[in-house]
Amino acid sequence: MSGEGEEDLSAFVALHGAALRASRVPARYWESLCRKLRGEVFDAGDYFGIMQVEEVDEEEEGDEEMEEELKKKPNPGNEPCFKVIVTNENGLQASNPNSIFLIDHAWTYRVEHARQQLLHVPGLLHRMTNLMGIGFHGEIPDEGSIEQVLQEMWKYNQTYQLSQGTAEEKVPVWYIMDEFGSRIQHSDQPSFATAPLFYMPQQIAYTILWPLRDLETGDEVTRDYAYGETDRLIRKCVLLPWVPNEVLDVNCFTPEPSDEHYQAILAENKEKLPIAINPPVYDKDKIFKVFTDIQQVLNNLTHPRFVFTDNEGEADILYNFSHFKDYRKLSEERPEVMLNQFPCENLLTVKDCLASISRRAGGPDGPRWLPRTFNLQTELPQFVSYFQQRDRRGEDNHWICKPWNLARSLDTHITNSLNNIIRHRESSPKVVCKYIENPVLFHREDVGMVKFDIRYVVLLRSIKPLKLYIYDVFWLRFSNRAFSLDDLDDYEKHFTVMNYAPGVTLKQVHCEEFIPLFEKQYPEYPWTTVQANIFKAFAELFQVASAKPAPLGICDYPSSRAIYAVDLMLKWDTSRDGKRIMQPQILEVNFNPDCDRACKYHPTFFNDVFSTLFLDETDSCHVTCIV
Repeated sequence: MSGEGEEDLSAFVALHGAALRASRVPARYWESLCRKLRGEVFDAGDYFGIMQVEEVDEEEEGDEEMEEELKKKPNPGNEPCFKVIVTNENGLQASNPNSIFLIDHAWTYRVEHARQQLLHVPGLLHRMTNLMGIGFHGEIPDEGSIEQVLQEMWKYNQTYQLSQGTAEEKVPVWYIMDEFGSRIQHSDQPSFATAPLFYMPQQIAYTILWPLRDLETGDEVTRDYAYGETDRLIRKCVLLPWVPNEVLDVNCFTPEPSDEHYQAILAENKEKLPIAINPPVYDKDKIFKVFTDIQQVLNNLTHPRFVFTDNEGEADILYNFSHFKDYRKLSEERPEVMLNQFPCENLLTVKDCLASISRRAGGPDGPRWLPRTFNLQTELPQFVSYFQQRDRRGEDNHWICKPWNLARSLDTHITNSLNNIIRHRESSPKVVCKYIENPVLFHREDVGMVKFDIRYVVLLRSIKPLKLYIYDVFWLRFSNRAFSLDDLDDYEKHFTVMNYAPGVTLKQVHCEEFIPLFEKQYPEYPWTTVQANIFKAFAELFQVASAKPAPLGICDYPSSRAIYAVDLMLKWDTSRDGKRIMQPQILEVNFNPDCDRACKYHPTFFNDVFSTLFLDETDSCHVTCIV
């Protein structure tokens, strides 16, 4: 290899080596891959061909073995049935360093833009219907064809995620391989492997294809659609989009995970638990030095007993925006320093943990105040069984897929398609929660009956004893379109977070204005009763979150304090005595919430927060103690 070629290769490996190793691409192919990517060499056509397979009519065909074989090899999508075979007369040798191939991507998109792209990108719908075997004869995109593509695409979708960039840029990208790549069938004993590779110099993603063994002319090119999954039951669930199956015999009961599960989370978070300390005692007129990197605190905390310092080493209170990790060191060296976080509070603020600790407060379905939730990484078979059982009983099956720890509804999807949910598991760790199909709605003059959610700010003063306050003002967010259980990708109909979406109106109603309007719309449901039920749910949540010692519960560290925002909705439910009730549904708990609106409309907000949490003085503050 020439010196220049070696330089090229080492530069290529410096950029892409980690990704190639993670995808287990054998190093013997790297040089050839580098050359093909640089020259955009698509030479798969010299080695492979696409063959259309006639569907065999059962009546005429007596060969049962052939039948079984066909059943085992699902074509992603509808008729006609295709497969890819080796056409090169010399076959293909796995040991040949050139036996690696590029597959182009026909469509790359983020889920929330799929419908718009099918409508507006010239030729896209036509290409996708052809690729998926969907009849489309018009020139103009029609709703029916678009719906079919949006359903079928989950059999063709692959995904990758950028590791750098903003939260928005890290939202998973989905792509569909070109006609050649999309026609490669599944096999449990695949002849090839594939992996996406983001080629940095061109900023383009390709799929790379390489053989796992030697092949002869006429041999089929297959890949494992459940690659890397060894558990038989999970493989069966992962392959459902292509191999329909029932898993109704799986018990859909989801007990709380084992203690080891929580130990592993602690280790993964690199959080070091504090040693036991005595609660610090301060002079009753002490002035506290506050070190903070939160602009809203710097701008709005004016209470005379708090002053700011730029020196972290001399602070009495650390009020940090990012997560604090080394509680052990702090507890050993400066136990009297207070801070705005609790060790293990991620049990509340990360969605899969919130669901697992909440199971302490309810039967097999969890508490009434939390939508039924499954962790797609660890509870996929239970979820599939539950979904199929509901389907069989004719019950509503709308679900919402959420990443464990992204906020602002990013990468969050509502669907009633099992295939869609199963495939979302591949993109990033997700939970799937029962979508509230019967929410309590609010009448907006300009729009009609819309969804709304409510945000309360909760102040956690201590774990032992449990002391919990609620800020007396709550915040409301509304959808912009009338609610109905359709158009599931219509953001402004199904979501309420509008303050981050560009060009979208944000409807604001102050809580004092909201209460009389709400009571006028629902005269049988006085707000005091509704709010009492909300507070009861909050109290129960924090009781179960602190019921076990860390890392199975929030750590009882006497110098910790915290504020969280709890988002919830109300849904129609039936009480045990058959009455129609408004049941609070806790959606999420947010660490270090954005308090911009709070400060704008209630200038004493941070004075009240600091006074309650750090001075234990609540008399003149807008807070209510609920535990």
